[in-house]
Amino acid sequence: MTAPLPPAWRTDEDLAAARQHFAARIPGWQWPAAYAVARVDDGGLVLGHVNEPGGSHRLPAVVLASVCGHASGTATYELTADELRKAVELLAPAEAAVHWEHPNLWSWRELIDGAGSTGRFTAFFVADVDDPPADDHDAAFRARLPC
Repeated sequence: MTAPLPPAWRTDEDLAAARQHFAARIPGWQWPAAYAVARVDDGGLVLGHVNEPGGSHRLPAVVLASVCGHASGTATYELTADELRKAVELLAPAEAAVHWEHPNLWSWRELIDGAGSTGRFTAFFVADVDDPPADDHDAAFRARLPC
């Protein structure tokens, strides 16, 4: 059994332990090449931070996956505002690592704040940039990737 995570993740070692903690709880977990969250407004997408291939923000991916039920592959998931709030809550201890920026966390909060009471969100996970899009929203997301 692994030790419980500290309430605030201040060091790189804390962040690595958090990544391992979440990944160990997802059977078959594989790191995505790219991922993001978007708010769905009148059929259009308002993207939060886009984690492009080669990016360095891996912890938010596995936290988001733990909320969505994602393990591997290319897929999209509809999220409620409460589900995205849960992802924010789970990731918030990372802000204690003040030597890193936290664009995923910050943008997810902005997406929630702009959603109103009926906010809908989509989470995107791209296993390989050469995979076909999972749906129309994924196709729109992929069009914004630089690859």
